[in-house]
Amino acid sequence: VQLQASGGGMVQAGGSLRLACAASGGSVSSSAMGWFRQASGKEQEFVAAISGSGSNTAYADSVKDRFTISRDNAKSMAYLQMNTLKPEDTAVYYCAARKYYRTTSYMRANYEYWGQGTQVTVSS
Repeated sequence: VQLQASGGGMVQAGGSLRLACAASGGSVSSSAMGWFRQASGKEQEFVAAISGSGSNTAYADSVKDRFTISRDNAKSMAYLQMNTLKPEDTAVYYCAARKYYRTTSYMRANYEYWGQGTQVTVSS
């Protein structure tokens, strides 16, 4: 399975971006997917996750009520809608998928498939 993240860019504080993650080379329709991010000089951190069916979601406290994760299994896509962006949201964002499990996880080690990352820059 290959994951391709897109939709990053530069935006002013308070603005919005929508990231997309396209899966190919296999099915992830029954697997949980997640978004992680890594700011320059910092460790990678969990952002959001969604279960295989899409019925359950999880968010980091720092993005709760501002970001929304969703998926379209028919299109093998996952999305991260980011609203009210802040300069501290600046990072490379990575999408990921679990290989066997439908349930969400905030742990990086539980995701076997990773996309290449897309840069999000929020200016003040």
